[in-house]
Amino acid sequence: MDQPRRELRAFRGRRPEVRAAFPGESNAWESFWGWELLFGLAWAVALVFVLVDESASGGAKAATIGLMLVCAVFYVVVGRRSLMREEEDSVQALLYVLLVILAFIPATLIVPNATFGLFAICPQLFMLLSVRPAALATVTLNLAPAIRFFGEPLMTVGDLIRFGGTTVIAITFSVVFGPWITRIIRQSAERADLIRQLEASEAEVARLSIEKGVLAERERLAGEIHDTIAQGFTSIIMLIQAAQAGRDPARHLSLAVQTARENLAEARALVAALSPAPLDGSTLDDALRRLSTRLSEEIGVTVSHTVDGESRKLPPSSEVVLIRTTQEALANVRKHAAARSVKVSVEYGSAEVTLTVRDDGIGFDPATGAGFGLRGMRTRIEQQGGLLDVRSAPGEGASVHVTLPMGEK
Repeated sequence: MDQPRRELRAFRGRRPEVRAAFPGESNAWESFWGWELLFGLAWAVALVFVLVDESASGGAKAATIGLMLVCAVFYVVVGRRSLMREEEDSVQALLYVLLVILAFIPATLIVPNATFGLFAICPQLFMLLSVRPAALATVTLNLAPAIRFFGEPLMTVGDLIRFGGTTVIAITFSVVFGPWITRIIRQSAERADLIRQLEASEAEVARLSIEKGVLAERERLAGEIHDTIAQGFTSIIMLIQAAQAGRDPARHLSLAVQTARENLAEARALVAALSPAPLDGSTLDDALRRLSTRLSEEIGVTVSHTVDGESRKLPPSSEVVLIRTTQEALANVRKHAAARSVKVSVEYGSAEVTLTVRDDGIGFDPATGAGFGLRGMRTRIEQQGGLLDVRSAPGEGASVHVTLPMGEK
């Protein structure tokens, strides 16, 4: 796909020059006025040659000019339409060629100077007909004037040589260069069609890229909402329910207010596309410690937080992933695990950082218990070039193990 795009960009870079050379036309070979200019100029010169021919009588000149004007009418009425349609060997094209042959050959027999009109007719033959019929018609038009030699026995050898040489050159030029030019035009048209297809493909790729970007952003926002607002509301509901049950209502309500405020900060940070609220103005270790302490206060379990290795600043994207993963893991402990203790540990290595969240709860089957949170967690981690390992079994607790490279992906 890269090579066609480079060709398309190169074509776009040349396109203004083409338009400058042929204003109003998208492609040079589609410049129809050029063919009409050739026909008109060649036909006018041929008429002048007929008028200045001293060997022809006035009646012969009038007849020849009349026949050439008939050919011009055929061109305007029939030939021009056939050329614009660009259909080879059509009935209209064949009719035009036949009418021109019937009118032009007698004109060349009456006044030989009329043969200059072949410069206008021969290119049209290769534009209207396929190669073989066009070559045959070209040879016929060029050799037809030789018929007059049979009625002029006093024709000199020099005249024959001049006619033969001129005819051979004209036929050779037409038969060789006619198909060549026609082939160039056809190939150019095919390449123009390919360019149009490439432009259409490029537009489609751009549209699909935009759609993919929109879908990715929707998925990202869904994950952010799940990891922040939804989890915060869950905590608030559980704290209010605990307060309603009469178990230290003041403490639970105070925690609910604190969680609501933090959830509001999360929502504002999400709207403003800022870093996660737990990281604002603090280190990663402090943020993870606060999350651990909050869980302990909310459900009354023992939550420990340890740091191994030299703590250091990570890329913002990596810190976001570790924060979101910890939030999701602790939210699952809060909602499902019924654990007595939880351990959150971070280990800083030379090339990677490792996060582990382990509980001693009821456990689950990872093959059947993967919900949206776990899928979103895995997507976030893999986007940063990391690995996620979730281990659990019914009755044996659960552990979430995350490994991320120290540098940005």
